[in-house]
Amino acid sequence: MNIDHPAQVQIDALRANVSTSFEESRAMPPQVYTSQEFNKAELEQIFKKDWFCVGRASALAKPGDYVTCDLAEQPVIILRDHDNNLRAMSNVCRHRMSTLLSGRGSAKVIVCPYHAWAYNLDGSLRGAPAMNANKAFCKNQYRLPTIACEEWLGWVFINLNPDAKPVSKELVEVEQLVKGYDMSNYSETFFEEHLWDTNWKILAENFMESYHLPVCHAGTIGGLSKLDEMICPPGRKAFNYHTILKDKSLRIAMAHQDNNRLKGEERRTTYLLAIYPSLLITLTPGYFWYLSLHPKGPSKVHIRFGGGMSNDYKDDKEAQKNLSDLKSLLDQVNIEDKGCTEKVFRGLSSDGAKPGHLSHLERPNFDFAQYLMSRMDSSFKPNFIMED
Repeated sequence: MNIDHPAQVQIDALRANVSTSFEESRAMPPQVYTSQEFNKAELEQIFKKDWFCVGRASALAKPGDYVTCDLAEQPVIILRDHDNNLRAMSNVCRHRMSTLLSGRGSAKVIVCPYHAWAYNLDGSLRGAPAMNANKAFCKNQYRLPTIACEEWLGWVFINLNPDAKPVSKELVEVEQLVKGYDMSNYSETFFEEHLWDTNWKILAENFMESYHLPVCHAGTIGGLSKLDEMICPPGRKAFNYHTILKDKSLRIAMAHQDNNRLKGEERRTTYLLAIYPSLLITLTPGYFWYLSLHPKGPSKVHIRFGGGMSNDYKDDKEAQKNLSDLKSLLDQVNIEDKGCTEKVFRGLSSDGAKPGHLSHLERPNFDFAQYLMSRMDSSFKPNFIMED
């Protein structure tokens, strides 16, 4: 269905951009990054309808463990209930509509910070003080609305769309692609949240291509990046990816000696997976890190940043030191990426901004643009994305 509202100008510009072949493709037009109207369309057509990743299930290991997020301006609680099930619910009290929880933590009961209405971990109302005088009040009629929540290979996804296909069906091809890595066998050891002054798509595209590594990351990983070893296959319906080969300078980037699932070059191959709309995973045989992005208007992006290592390394004597070194390196890489992506937003916000042609190493960016267009207009059929 076409969207007929103020974003139509930007949607038409994006349509023209993706209607060419990849061999003649250009970067997306500036207005899809800067327009308030297009940002609103993204919230309605993408973030209210597609699966969004809030992080790893290992962060919700025990009953009462919870995380919160705002998805398409809807406050959400994700927790593990007393039956050990993952559950997502509205994070808005059913009384005077205050938000309930914030950040991450653990709670036996969800208590509203405004009037102390209390909810069980299944969302049912446990108690409400001083309500006996209201003859219409019935505790059993109050419950926090449920939101779709699924775990897939250790990742926790939520969806505001009750008609969405199960995430496991949407991502079956990703699971097959990295089967030997066994993503469920990775444990998160760090998690942070950040807010950068750039559009969410700029940061997503920055992850999707490694063409920028030798320059943007000259002070960190740029010298280890070999453009001729980067492979960028055609995109798929729900994701795109590219691969790079790691050297042995960072030991936990290699498959552990006890890992008999990966063979040959696989043992040093890193997958950079972009799962639409905004889960970006760097997956090596020994460690992983990820970004989960959500727009905060056109000019800011909220980032959920986490990572850890494969359980193959859990008993390795040097693993913790290697992981600490890796985290220090990633912090420096993030500083570099923040600088580059914020410069891009400032540049494309200028009157002189005009999109240039894409390199063959930016194939995933073109795939991503076609995905965006397919969400803005369901009648648009990408002419190169391989279907399931």
